[in-house]
Amino acid sequence: MSKFAASPGDIRTVNPSSGAELERFELHSPSEIESRLASAVAAFAEWGAAPLSERTTLTANLADHFRREKASLAQLITTEMGKAIAEAEAEIEKCAWACDYYAEHAPAHLAPQRVETNARRSYVAYRPIGCVLAVMPWNFPFFQVVRFAVPALMAGNVVLLKHAGNVTGCSLALETAFRESGFPQGTFMALLVRAAAVEGLLADPRVAAVTLTGSEPAGAAVAATAGRYLKKSVLELGGSDAYIVLKDADVQAAAKTAVRARFQNCGQSCIAAKRFIVEAPLYDEFCAAFAEGVRAINVGDPMNRDVTMGPLARHDLVDELERQVEASISAGARVLAGAKRILGPGAFYEPTIVADVRPHMTMFCEETFGPAAAITCARDEDEAISLANATAFGLGNNVWTRNADVAERIAARLQSGLVFFNSIVASDPRLPFGGVKKSGYGRELAQFGLREFTNVQTVSIV
Repeated sequence: MSKFAASPGDIRTVNPSSGAELERFELHSPSEIESRLASAVAAFAEWGAAPLSERTTLTANLADHFRREKASLAQLITTEMGKAIAEAEAEIEKCAWACDYYAEHAPAHLAPQRVETNARRSYVAYRPIGCVLAVMPWNFPFFQVVRFAVPALMAGNVVLLKHAGNVTGCSLALETAFRESGFPQGTFMALLVRAAAVEGLLADPRVAAVTLTGSEPAGAAVAATAGRYLKKSVLELGGSDAYIVLKDADVQAAAKTAVRARFQNCGQSCIAAKRFIVEAPLYDEFCAAFAEGVRAINVGDPMNRDVTMGPLARHDLVDELERQVEASISAGARVLAGAKRILGPGAFYEPTIVADVRPHMTMFCEETFGPAAAITCARDEDEAISLANATAFGLGNNVWTRNADVAERIAARLQSGLVFFNSIVASDPRLPFGGVKKSGYGRELAQFGLREFTNVQTVSIV
């Protein structure tokens, strides 16, 4: 009998704009899971020893594939999870950019590092570790996968992808993209399984490590299982990022950028700004300018290029956001814009701003994953920093100030993996990405992500 438990039924994808069913996918059987895992292990034996030049060539091919198929892949993203079509196209372009970066820079990042010791020769080498399981979310269904998978593959590992069920079409399109770009059979494969299958996969000695991007509960469960089997894990979890506007900031620029920082991807991003903390002298002006920009957001069919915000990915996400907004209003917060669901078959919610939010209120205490912003007034810089750090999460922070010296000082006091000044927090292949506290551990992107799933091997020759 297979060690992988059977998961009866299928996966159903739904268009969040209309509520219409898109497609049904049959779950992989225990024997199919076993076959794919065996194929991955067999592929690693050759892929891990393949010349780095071969990996860079295929990664460049993958970048070409993304650019060539951008229109169809973006349409698939929008149809399955609802982001505006222009944002979906930008996501595919970003995937190609990440491939370009690693094709160019991986050889230098993975090169052995010479260390002077008493030995004749000493160096540190970065060796692949094997089959890495990836548990990925739906909000950036292509880029979240690419930003892990490309460096993992470049380092010589192989990848098994357990994607979110509502973007199963994207999962299979990714498998096709790697295959058609020339990656050998078994190096990147999608698993159509439910979350319950993850434990069995991690228990299998052929799986070397796991990476998860998702919620705090999901991360805790996967980390516990990985720990039980002594497997390396990387977690990129939630965020309740602060967007700090200090009294010397360009308030109009800060308010204009705040609209994109909060509402891109319908607010469904771990690094979206969620808690807007504004020093008292600029508070009223920022609130007014921010609300004006949010009221200009055009909500509707995300395939329409005049629309700037589509639906949330699922109806249950609307329910949760509505609960958080209403609880904060009941506690004394003030509505500046929105704060209502949009009735109809789609999973729509009005772009929302709630002001006068205090630390005890739901929208300050919890991560909000959707188009709703919470604004808090800080009496001074010190309170702004204290409020920014008053969260269980520690992913990213934005700070607006005209003073570079102030920026350097504040960065050292903020408890987060990322700090961006006078711009929005963003993932960039050139910079490491990850958080602290309950936002997870480990890093993706840049040389740090490239080396996360490697055996950092010391070699000393006397």
